[in-house]
Amino acid sequence: MSELQGALRDSAVFNLTGAVVMVVDDSPFSMEVTLQALQGFGIRVKYALKSAAEAREILQVHPVDLLIIDCEMAGTNGHELVHWLRRSGLEPNAYVPILMTASHVRRSRVAEARDCGANFLVTKPFSAAAVLERVLWVARDNRPFLEAGDYSGPDRRLAPSKPLKENERRDDMIKLAKFNAEKATAEKNQEASS
Repeated sequence: MSELQGALRDSAVFNLTGAVVMVVDDSPFSMEVTLQALQGFGIRVKYALKSAAEAREILQVHPVDLLIIDCEMAGTNGHELVHWLRRSGLEPNAYVPILMTASHVRRSRVAEARDCGANFLVTKPFSAAAVLERVLWVARDNRPFLEAGDYSGPDRRLAPSKPLKENERRDDMIKLAKFNAEKATAEKNQEASS
């Protein structure tokens, strides 16, 4: 991207009043805080849901522009919901920007959010400005969407990187090769049994 394109993208004005937003959180207090933060910036939430099961039903039928999902919910948690959605093949929802929220953020929680396919993790309690900053961040995010091995989501690397050595084998490439080999073996076995 040229310098001019980057500057224009950074200064772009986003009109989010028509965006279809879904918030999934089983805590009534957290839900209300999130809704108030979004409404303060003119973002209307179309779907305010208390469970991943409700979210799945709607996501299978209605397109959404932004998802905000709590990590820790009873039943199916936020990570499982995001993982399911990213692997569901439901277009365009499988590629929707996803912000996850969490009250107790440990390093492992950040890794779980990243590895399930979420675009970003926001910690609670958060300010309205922090939510808006992250919404705008994912709106500007131009990382490619990847499907490699058991991962499906935005490229986990925030900055482009180059191999450190000429023959470096990245962990993702090893997982992808293993996944493709297992898939080919399964297909051969299926053809042989037919």
